[in-house]
Amino acid sequence: MEGVENITTEKQNNSMGPKRRLSCTTCFDALWFCYSPVHQMQQYYRVGVFDNCSSKWTALLDCLNLKTKRASEVQEILESREKAKSHIWTFRTPEEASSHWKELFGHLEEIE
Repeated sequence: MEGVENITTEKQNNSMGPKRRLSCTTCFDALWFCYSPVHQMQQYYRVGVFDNCSSKWTALLDCLNLKTKRASEVQEILESREKAKSHIWTFRTPEEASSHWKELFGHLEEIE
């Protein structure tokens, strides 16, 4: 789901190990800020259209929906989402990195 990364969990220590408590506050704060004139003007300046805040609504509703589930289910769902996320970096071998670099910037090494 889009915007779900805003859901935060707070760790609580107890005798059975660390337990996470779901917090929808960040989703609500993001939704509240989305409707602010500052954010709307920023979006209009950067993108050319106002933000309809649908991704923030989706994230908040998803968080509230997770609040209705058992803690074990929530842990399972959040862990599966974390595993499904793609990594921000693309890992390459030194050879792959070298060829990619030459492909992108090889023209800079040419003598004019």
